[in-house]
Amino acid sequence: MTAPALSARLVLASASPRRLDLLAQIGIVPDAVDPAEIDETPLSRELPLDHAKRLAEAKAVAVAARHPGCFVLAADTVVACGRRILPKAEQEAEARACLALLSGRRHRVIGGVCLITPSGRHVVRAITTAVAFKRLAAEEIAFYLSSGEWRGKAGGYAIQGFAAVFARQITGSYSNVVGLPLHETYGLLSGNGYPCLESASCRGQG
Repeated sequence: MTAPALSARLVLASASPRRLDLLAQIGIVPDAVDPAEIDETPLSRELPLDHAKRLAEAKAVAVAARHPGCFVLAADTVVACGRRILPKAEQEAEARACLALLSGRRHRVIGGVCLITPSGRHVVRAITTAVAFKRLAAEEIAFYLSSGEWRGKAGGYAIQGFAAVFARQITGSYSNVVGLPLHETYGLLSGNGYPCLESASCRGQG
């Protein structure tokens, strides 16, 4: 069996429209989007940083098996309060509990990013952003829950929506809180042979 030909094709191992939008912001549009659909349950005693890195790599590995010879980019976003990993809220009660916990406190948003190159090399990075929320009034929480913006979001909020008014301070990468740290992702891609500028130039001409 011959080895697959190497290419500059980029596959994003995520169904997140936020990550697609962030990549488009720097002129990068994946050639394919293929969500990994893996179990994201934290392991027993798993720390938030380890969890973010493990999931990012697991997603990339699962998708790379379906796209040999391509660049595969995967990411995972973890919201942590101390050692506690907050859920990706699917129920209103989960989101309410997250917002109550984060109210008036600092927390961390950890972005795990993994790139698998056409040669099969794995590169994993973790980026941490500190976010401080103001104290949330009961009516603010109720209004936010009614918006539905929280659904499926780590920590029960989306910083790019109304929850922006909750954040009194962000230290570190803002795009990491949205879903993908652009500075680090660009460096990861360009440093491992993906033609970022050529891709951006082509998109700009289109």
